[in-house]
Amino acid sequence: MNFDQILSAIGGFGKFQKMLYIWICLPQILLAFHMMVSVFTGSTPPYHCRESSVSVGGNQSSLPGTLSLNFSLSDSSCFSSDGLLQGNRTERVPCGHGWVYSEETFQSTTVTEWDLVCDKAALNSLGSSVYMLGLLVGSVLFGATADKYGRRLVLLLCIALQTVFGVAVAFAPNFPVYVILRFLVGTTISGVIINAFVLGTEWTCTKRRMLAGILTDYAFGLGYMLLAGVAYLIRDWRRLQLAISAPGFLLIFYIWVLPQSARWLLANDRTEEAIALLRKAALVNGRVLPPAVQVEKCQILGGRKQSYSAVDLVRTPQMRKRAVILFYIWFVNVLVYYGLSLGVSRLGTDLYLTQFVFGLVEVPARSLVLLVLPCSRRLSQSGFLAVGGLACLLMLVVPADHPNVLAGLAMVGKFGITASFAVIYVYTAEIFPTVLRQTGIGASCMFARVGGVLAPVINLLHDHSPSTPLVIFGAFPLLGAVLALALPETAGRPLPDTVEDAENWDTRSPLNKENPEMSEDMSQSASSTEEQALRHLASQA
Repeated sequence: MNFDQILSAIGGFGKFQKMLYIWICLPQILLAFHMMVSVFTGSTPPYHCRESSVSVGGNQSSLPGTLSLNFSLSDSSCFSSDGLLQGNRTERVPCGHGWVYSEETFQSTTVTEWDLVCDKAALNSLGSSVYMLGLLVGSVLFGATADKYGRRLVLLLCIALQTVFGVAVAFAPNFPVYVILRFLVGTTISGVIINAFVLGTEWTCTKRRMLAGILTDYAFGLGYMLLAGVAYLIRDWRRLQLAISAPGFLLIFYIWVLPQSARWLLANDRTEEAIALLRKAALVNGRVLPPAVQVEKCQILGGRKQSYSAVDLVRTPQMRKRAVILFYIWFVNVLVYYGLSLGVSRLGTDLYLTQFVFGLVEVPARSLVLLVLPCSRRLSQSGFLAVGGLACLLMLVVPADHPNVLAGLAMVGKFGITASFAVIYVYTAEIFPTVLRQTGIGASCMFARVGGVLAPVINLLHDHSPSTPLVIFGAFPLLGAVLALALPETAGRPLPDTVEDAENWDTRSPLNKENPEMSEDMSQSASSTEEQALRHLASQA
């Protein structure tokens, strides 16, 4: 009797799992806040050079209405109107008295507080890249750590640290400290993302994994949209940062409600704890746990204890091929997702409305995933990558004087990449075996965060060559769409538990041959419930 059959017996997605996913989804809202808040806190409002004759305290000045000011974002805003006469020409002089910033949209941002404009403008993008670097470090650190110490412990630790560092960011005395604290927030966010998702996946039976996985994506999309409203109400960057971070303290009750992964306990020879936890889950779901002897015989490690590392992801031929492809797809998804998201201000004049619409487009994208993913993980992954890439390439042939068409294509690109992002989380967790699942997802996130680090840098190229970012955001997903076709199909298949299971994927049966009647009954029952749940979620979306 394998572990997936045990989960089906105690209720593959019963009350116990539904409560678990509530606890998993709540932090996803806060994750969206932290991931996208720099769109507002790091925004650059129109500004101009402060003249020496104007005496105003502070960088963000509310000057008298009788004084005519020409705010802009052009290069001329970096130079004083009082030029030096050199022969027959006037030489432009850099601002010597700071800048005055428009307060029409923001009361303050990190840009206005620390004058990140003109020759310091690149520091703003550097801050975003360092934050993404934190996500990269966190994916490596907390992925391997959770495989050793358990999903629950690391998840609780990351939520606590994310809250503390997030609040500390609001009190950063200078820009270097701000960047360091944001880096630390980024590391904890990776820990929350990968451990929350894997914990949910390992508690959910084969037939419900897809449905459960997409639920967490809906929570992230909700946070994406809510951030636009919170930022609209709070225009000061410090208060906004505090508002999105402080709610994390409310999650302290997770210490008492968040369970460990029974699958991880079994994989680490902690059988008694796993049986007790499975018995509790069965009781909550109104089911009966199979005899303990059957649980003890559940084959997770093939009857032997073995230590695994990230090297095992590429040690064997099939694992190596799949890992490399998954790593590239993760890289592309994050590169294009955040490349488009961080460039949101180019789609319209109202930043808050544009941000909300960019979050709203994630709802139909994930709803479509719910409908097509049960049919095929592989074709869904390839198809959505192709849609995202083609939309970005089509933007190259649209004239600049058709902004509505460009905005529409950008939305289609965001739609495709969002859907692809939703698929890759489920797909990766199903391809990597239990003994390497956390390490595999952690390594995948590491490559993904390389894309996140590069996204702000690639967006900077827009000022020199507007077509370059679109070529990159279009061609890379198309290559990923082709590579995805080389991955195995995982729809309706049990999770591989060992490296041997992953290598022998094609010879493994999706049904239990020892007890086909039991498997058939479970499959039919689960399939029926899955279809009802899918229709319900699709109708709500």
